[in-house]
Amino acid sequence: MPPVYTVNVILGLLGNIVALWIFCFKLKTWNPNHLFLFNLVIADFMALFSVPLRVDSLIRGHWVFEDVLCRINLFLMFANCSASIALMTVVAIYRYFRVVHPHYRFTRMTKRQAAFVLVFVWLLVISHRVPILAYNYIKDSGNNTQCFFFTPHILLLHHSILMVLMVLEFIFPLAILLFCSIRISSFLKERQMGKPDKVRKAMRVCAAIVAVFTMCFLPSTVVTIMWVICSYRSWDCAATNTIVLLSHVSLGLNFLNSALDPIVYVFSSSMFRKALLSALPLHHALRPEHRQEHAFS
Repeated sequence: MPPVYTVNVILGLLGNIVALWIFCFKLKTWNPNHLFLFNLVIADFMALFSVPLRVDSLIRGHWVFEDVLCRINLFLMFANCSASIALMTVVAIYRYFRVVHPHYRFTRMTKRQAAFVLVFVWLLVISHRVPILAYNYIKDSGNNTQCFFFTPHILLLHHSILMVLMVLEFIFPLAILLFCSIRISSFLKERQMGKPDKVRKAMRVCAAIVAVFTMCFLPSTVVTIMWVICSYRSWDCAATNTIVLLSHVSLGLNFLNSALDPIVYVFSSSMFRKALLSALPLHHALRPEHRQEHAFS
């Protein structure tokens, strides 16, 4: 897993630094969708800052940092997961209303109103993740000290509730994403029969968001369910170790979300896409008189 985590960090940093640069210096105008995507970048950096400590503990085979860093590390990981899910859901809902119900008041949201939505989202995300900071997740076993949230010795009701919330925060957003994607696709098929390219493009956008969401968060949800079952019954060491291994893999896929989110930015915002293309060296190398010829090559 350390090589996988390291690749995720490298790709995530490259993609999100470019995204941050485009948002801060290349976008001339901002709209609510850009604010939502910009906050998704912030959520990704929360995970990217926490991964190096996790990589170090996996390479060493044990946790060498203090209890405080263990709590902060777990808080950042799970807060990133919740924030990414919530913000991707908000982006999908906003896109749904913009396409299917363009005359609704929600589609005429101002940047100030979008900021209030974001404050609500972050308060919702942090409120049920802050309790993670209140518990000790260090498990001492001789020279094999570990920092891990899902362990059989944690049987507190609070943690069981958090596990259930983790499952629910995946199921409901996934249902919303699927609904928005299906409705957008069917609406465009009905209204844009003469523009099949536009329909296919919109369907690719929806498919990209749902695919990234499912690939990155479904495995961790399945592992969470396994830990809930494990907490209420006696499992042998081999089965428990298997779940621990699956937990590391699912965390790797969670971190992969930070590397794949820039793809969502490109698909979800035409202005972001144009700003990215204008910043590429190839775009500047093409002289205006050659761009039309290049477009047909």
